[in-house]
Amino acid sequence: MDDVAVIIIGRNEGERLVRCLASIPKSVRHVVYVDSGSTDGSVAAAKAAGAEVVELDLTRPFTAARARNAGWAALDQTDSIAYLQFVDGDCEIQPEWVKTARDFLQSSPKAAVVCGRRRERFPDATIYNRLCDEEWDTPIGRALACGGDAMMRADAFAAVDGFDPSLIAGEEPELCLRLRQKGWEVWRIDAEMTLHDAAMTRFGQFWKRARRAGHAGAEGAAMHGKTPERHGVVPTRRALFWGLVLPPVALLGAIITPWALALLLAYPAQVLRLAKRRGLGHWFAWQDAFFLTVGKFPEALGVLEYWWRRITAKEKTLIEYK
Repeated sequence: MDDVAVIIIGRNEGERLVRCLASIPKSVRHVVYVDSGSTDGSVAAAKAAGAEVVELDLTRPFTAARARNAGWAALDQTDSIAYLQFVDGDCEIQPEWVKTARDFLQSSPKAAVVCGRRRERFPDATIYNRLCDEEWDTPIGRALACGGDAMMRADAFAAVDGFDPSLIAGEEPELCLRLRQKGWEVWRIDAEMTLHDAAMTRFGQFWKRARRAGHAGAEGAAMHGKTPERHGVVPTRRALFWGLVLPPVALLGAIITPWALALLLAYPAQVLRLAKRRGLGHWFAWQDAFFLTVGKFPEALGVLEYWWRRITAKEKTLIEYK
């Protein structure tokens, strides 16, 4: 497949990167690995696997968007590369995915992006891994956005100048929005795409990841919230309501009447509502509902963090959970 390029990004992924590199089909001739300051031998591993390596300038802040753009820029533009397969270094590409995705884009001239089923390698290891696995399981068909693993049409990607390198998170939905504004389509198909290793074993990791999501939602709303679909507005409002507004309203209201504390019953009611979606007889449904509700607190902090950085003109830095 001379018309497909695989672009991998990573930082200190260790054995996960080795598995990622080994999962690339032998028929793919163009492989670029973009490293964001690894100290674990990732660069040497990528070179040993035959990938072209791009090491990002350490004097500039790292972002996944910047790394992916660097991988794209490193490709020889004289080659007939029609499709770009982006994959994170903690993922493995499923054996049939590249051909399946390429065939789909070839037969769907309006599609700029196609993604499939990303699964967690160890979904039952922790509740946090399982939450990730469920997050990846989005509906089949035309979609609003993709994640970090996706195949994109190279000419469409170039036409919108790729990812916004200033974004520390949420760069994929933002890119997909710009593509859709240009008349392109984003699809999720019923095909196995990648195995992901979240390696989330601690509550602190879950908290940071949710905080990053809040930051991404707030920035997305600030950039594109006035578009017809109001990008990022609804999740940002939900995070602020559950994570920031409701608790102080209940506590301040209690100064006037103790009955105001009853407002806090909205939290167990929300857990019950979310658990009913999966079935009240399943213990994991209650676990998921609990963590999705608790997650609104760090998401709200992420929203505040974005606006604080914007108001103070403070440089954005990655919110890493691994």
